[in-house]
Parts: sequence; C-alpha cells; structure tokens
Amino acid sequence: MYHAHFRGTHYEAGYRWGSLLLKHKNIILENIPFPITQDRIDYALSCLPLYEKYYPEIVEEIKGLADGQQCDVCILQAVLFSMYSMPPACNCSCFAFANNHEVLLGRNSDFLTEIEKLNLNVIYKLTDGTYSFTANTTAFVEMEDGVNEQGLAVGLTSVYPIQYKPGFNAGLLLRYLLEKCKNVMEAVSCLHQLPIASAQTLTLADSSGEIALVECNAERVEAKTSSNGQPVVYATNTFHLAKMEEYNSTGIDTWFAETRYQTLTSAFQDHRNLGLTFAKKLLCGEYGFLCQYDRNTGKDTVWSVIYDLKQHKIYRSEGNPKRCRFKEDGRFHF
Repeated sequence: MYHAHFRGTHYEAGYRWGSLLLKHKNIILENIPFPITQDRIDYALSCLPLYEKYYPEIVEEIKGLADGQQCDVCILQAVLFSMYSMPPACNCSCFAFANNHEVLLGRNSDFLTEIEKLNLNVIYKLTDGTYSFTANTTAFVEMEDGVNEQGLAVGLTSVYPIQYKPGFNAGLLLRYLLEKCKNVMEAVSCLHQLPIASAQTLTLADSSGEIALVECNAERVEAKTSSNGQPVVYATNTFHLAKMEEYNSTGIDTWFAETRYQTLTSAFQDHRNLGLTFAKKLLCGEYGFLCQYDRNTGKDTVWSVIYDLKQHKIYRSEGNPKRCRFKEDGRFHF
C-alpha cells in the first residue's frame, strides 16, 4: 500500500500527485481494470455539471491530476465519475458499534489482487476550506473508508446498480462527507440532498457515539441510526433495509455478500463483549467467512481497518487480516 500526504489547494494536490506518478513512470490510465468506453465518457460529461455545482473542489483536483499526468482530463473524468455507477464493483464488508466506552468502525476492503500494489492510504490537509482527513482507496481521488479531523468516520460497500443517473458515485460521495461534515447527523442530511448516481451502503460513526447505516441509490435514501435504538449497524453488498430491498439485483457475482452478511449478523448476536479485540477477530474471519477468499480467483481482502473514535486511534492491516496483523497508525490526529 502506498502512503501519500497531500497539501495545498485541491488543484495543487492533484497536480503534485499526478506529476510524481508520471516521474516514476506510473501512468494512471494504463492501470484501469476496465475498458474506457464511449458510454463512460458520455456518462462522465453528464455528471460534470453536478460536480461543478456541488463539489467544484474535486473537479479542480482531477484537473490537476490530469495536468500532472499530461493526459486528457475528459478521459480521467470518464474513469473516475463512472466508477461504482457502472459495474464491476461489488465487494467489502463494514460495521460500526457504540457503547458507553467505545465507538468503533471496521471495514474489510475486498478487491482485485492484480492491482493491490496500487492501493493507497492518504492524508489530506488542504488549504481551500475543507476538513482534513485520512482515508484508504483503490481509486485515486475517490475514497472508500476514512476519518476526518472532527472524528467522523465513514466506510462504503458498493451494491450492483439496477440503474444509474448523473450524480455522485460512492467514492466521491464518501470523500465529500469527510471533507464537509462534522458528524453523523450532518452526513445523513447531506446524503438526502446530494444527487446520487451509484448504489451503495455507507456506514457512519462519530466520536460522540452516534452511528448510522445509509442505504442509497439514484432513487432513494434510507437510514438506520443509533438514535432509533440501534447500537450496531453493518453492511455488505446488498440492500437489507425494507424499502431498499427492491433495488437488489439477482444472478450476479456479489463476492459472497450474503454469506458475509450472515457472518456479521451471527457475530453481533452471539457476542456481548464488543470491543477492539472483537472487531479485529471479526474482520480476520474468526467468527465465519469474511475474508477467506481463494486468491487464485483474483479476489481477496486487500486491506482492513478499524477506526477507534473514542480513543482517537487507527488500526490497519495492509493486506488480508488473516495474514497481515493490524498496526496502529498514529500519523493523523483527530
């Protein structure tokens, strides 16, 4: 896993990163695990006005990244804006729980082994009016889990979309929340207001002890929060809230999503002593299938992370947690 620290404006951060990659002969557009079709290009063009309206900073960062890479920004936008909205993208498990002593968010990122060396951990401390954050990603400027300086942590799982519209995809939606929101309440409010393109779950927790699960797509946003008496939330790659179940697809490879969901269900039902040790064991697959992929299929858990929001600590396994132990990362303070 690469580690990168970004400063300056969004444009400057993108330009410096793109230039550094180019200097080391790392060409972004040569490492995309799907074809860049005309449909993706056209779709990105339809999304661009919405990003310019709601999130102009990210448009500037992508422009900086393209300039640094000396590539066509329209092609880079086609890659980034279409991710999660256009398959393939079905993986990951996430949970959050809170009690009187702890607030933890944990996530396994399951993805393709062929590009796992490109996985990235980032720290962003930018100067143009957004919260600082640290996050992990397989997708450059898009983020898949992270925590910001206010103590808001978010993790995503993608869901196979039955349709998509112009709007925010999962990775940019999550990053927007980290940059703009102080807590779970603000984040949930934003999700009801932003134009959403892809289908996903977002697991949220903050240092006050508030947690939430949001299942959303281009048609609907539904949330389950701890204020409704739910001290635990979890998700894989299908919708389980009653009003969202109709948006699930059938007959597709969901990377054992329902098996993983049942592992999470059983673990939280069977164990009362919820804490850091429990979270690590759960992510390591000690309570059932969660990360035990056959790497010969090209799939695996490529990192695992726990955000401890009461103790302000981050623990990360930079690989499959069954084989790579969790290490504390103390570089980002929140």
